[in-house]
Amino acid sequence: MSKFKFETLSSTHQLITNLLPMSLFQKKQTEEPQNIDEVLARFKELENKCQALSEEVKSLKEENLRNINKVGMVRFNPFQDMGSNQSFSMAILDGNNRGAVVTSLFSRDGNRVYGKPVAQGESEFKLTNEEKQAIELAQKRENPKS
Repeated sequence: MSKFKFETLSSTHQLITNLLPMSLFQKKQTEEPQNIDEVLARFKELENKCQALSEEVKSLKEENLRNINKVGMVRFNPFQDMGSNQSFSMAILDGNNRGAVVTSLFSRDGNRVYGKPVAQGESEFKLTNEEKQAIELAQKRENPKS
């Protein structure tokens, strides 16, 4: 999974600062367009700014698919002689159903933790029923709205 890049935040801030100056929310100090050519020039400028913003939003949406945004957890009791559901399997996935499933088995003798990679909702390692359930729960979570 990719790490968050500070440069992305910085470039996004610069883009917004350049394209959406606070003057958009304040009374304009510039003169009104005097003829149709000036009006068309301003429309063209706005069209270019909207296009740049649209491209940046598209890029951010694609980047967001690589962030963790789906989690599913199943608690269970793997041993008959234990009192409660202190064991769990948790799937942690990105928007492309890649990530990991982590299982913790609690017993009187101790706690064991296992991790398995997940790609397209499946693992190259054999999955337990609880791990499969956790992955299914995570996959049912919808991606952030596009």
